[in-house]
Amino acid sequence: MNLESLIEKNAPRNRIALLTILDILIIMVSGFLALYIRFDFAFGKMDMKYVDYELYYLPVNLVVTIIIFILFKLYRSVWRFASTTEFLNVIGACSGSILSQIILMALLKMRMPVSYYLMKYIILILGIGSLRFAYRILRMFQEKRLGSRQDARKNTMVIGAGEAGAMIIKEFQNSRYLDQKVCCVVDDNAAKHGKYLRGVKIMGGREEIRFLAHEMNVDEIVVALPSAPQSEVREILQICQETGCELKVLPGLYQMITGEVSVSKLRRVEIEDLLGREPIQLQVEAVMDYVEGKRILVTGGGGSIGSELCRQVAAHKPKQLILVDIYENNAYDIQQELKYKYPELDLVVLIASVRNTHRMNTIFETYRPQIVYHAAAHKHVPLMEDSPNEAIKNNVFGTYKTAQAADKYGVQRFVLISTDKAVNPTNIMGASKRICEMVIQMMNKHSKTDFVAVRFGNVLGSNGSVIPLFKKQIEQGGPVTVTHPEIIRYFMTIPEAVSLVLQAGALAKGGEIFVLDMGEPVKILDLAKNLIRLSGYKPFEDIPIEFTGLRPGEKLYEELLMGEEGLQETSNRLIHIGKPIEFDEERFLEQLDELKKIADKDSGKVRQKVQEIVPTYVIKK
Repeated sequence: MNLESLIEKNAPRNRIALLTILDILIIMVSGFLALYIRFDFAFGKMDMKYVDYELYYLPVNLVVTIIIFILFKLYRSVWRFASTTEFLNVIGACSGSILSQIILMALLKMRMPVSYYLMKYIILILGIGSLRFAYRILRMFQEKRLGSRQDARKNTMVIGAGEAGAMIIKEFQNSRYLDQKVCCVVDDNAAKHGKYLRGVKIMGGREEIRFLAHEMNVDEIVVALPSAPQSEVREILQICQETGCELKVLPGLYQMITGEVSVSKLRRVEIEDLLGREPIQLQVEAVMDYVEGKRILVTGGGGSIGSELCRQVAAHKPKQLILVDIYENNAYDIQQELKYKYPELDLVVLIASVRNTHRMNTIFETYRPQIVYHAAAHKHVPLMEDSPNEAIKNNVFGTYKTAQAADKYGVQRFVLISTDKAVNPTNIMGASKRICEMVIQMMNKHSKTDFVAVRFGNVLGSNGSVIPLFKKQIEQGGPVTVTHPEIIRYFMTIPEAVSLVLQAGALAKGGEIFVLDMGEPVKILDLAKNLIRLSGYKPFEDIPIEFTGLRPGEKLYEELLMGEEGLQETSNRLIHIGKPIEFDEERFLEQLDELKKIADKDSGKVRQKVQEIVPTYVIKK
């Protein structure tokens, strides 16, 4: 432990010790000063027996008075917010001291002039009171001098009285460029209650958050609990939401390990902080062995999932990373990011469509990837309902052509990114993804390449997901639009989705559909209300919520597995494998050929043909 940490740890104790020493000096001076005033400010007139009495009684007086001060909480009050209550405590403590002295000196037969006690009482109140209210008085003068700047400062509550909380408070106090004023600290450790953290009182546990936020006019709450379990942080954030205060959180434990705790590391609370489960952790060792030194190809590498795949693969030292995307702007952005972060990375960025057979064959022949992550797809449900043939061309036949190239050029593993909407689909996008899964199952039976699919739910923060839409609507003052009050979805974060994809690739033996256990589904209405609160508004009051009705192809709930598939556990208890459903491959190939002809003609019969291939697909009128 360094000197600064030691001083910081003992700061409250040191303040109490200093205050006690000053109190002792005031108590000693008050008695002799009272005698001096009593005898008309003349030492020559002073009766020395009274001086002897004062000296004789002094040790007893000091002990008794300090005990009385402790009982009246003169060493535990928050003097920077001192008010009438604290002043009454000072009067009560001084009264107790004088009364005890009158009684004890009478018992010891040491009679003092009555005016002495009155003088000492006044001096004691003035001395003890002035000492304690000095900070408050100086603060008032400072506020008056600073004027409007002081009035504009944010009252800030810090949750967490550990090292992270202390560092955050220290930065708030020392910086001239920050407008936060820490007015209280909250911590669940009862042993810390009533103590001080860098001069700020720890006023209770999480049960006091709502009360303190109201009583102390808190504008902002900072959660500094980097080592606390996610479930505990989530519970505290849910309480904080109800205060209407702006919320910020220190990201995680690694900030403590690397010594990076500072105000600059604070971030606004995001909706994923309130997910009803612990985040999925990546098994880094398995992925490292699987990816390191390999040639990796990612289709759709500029999208939300594809770009995160590229980031995590790049961090695991591949021999070469080939990024393929049809959208040049997305591809350019991730290219620049990866070149900056990983200058030694052998990165190839190619503009190509997975629908172009010759282009995909040329890429595979030239670069000979060993692992392929196929993330290229049309995914927006309402848009695909209006353009069903495009969904089939891109999703089904883009996947088929890429898979055929992978088989032809000896790829070791091919991982398809699928969706929970492929289960009992009610929209063309979900049905197209189910056909993609069937293509993968078929290819796996006749190829040396291990073909697998990864199925997950809605991805928080991805392009086109509800969270960016809700945020934009809130910024515009509402209304926030929810299709149905009872609609529910499974949710995961982008890093979780990518973790599943990477681990599926490491676990793959061929033919599996990997599924993430995402806990309980979440109501979209609850997400909307939480995000409105996190933005500092009240749902239905400040920001209205409107129900627009289910969109074409949308259903109230999603499923992750068909009933026939069943579940099989893996080495990761949160990842399961669905048993493949058998189907007639010869008939399936004929149907694919028919489907391609229909899609190429942009025929209105495409939905009926898809329903023939995927009997669980329900065409909604």
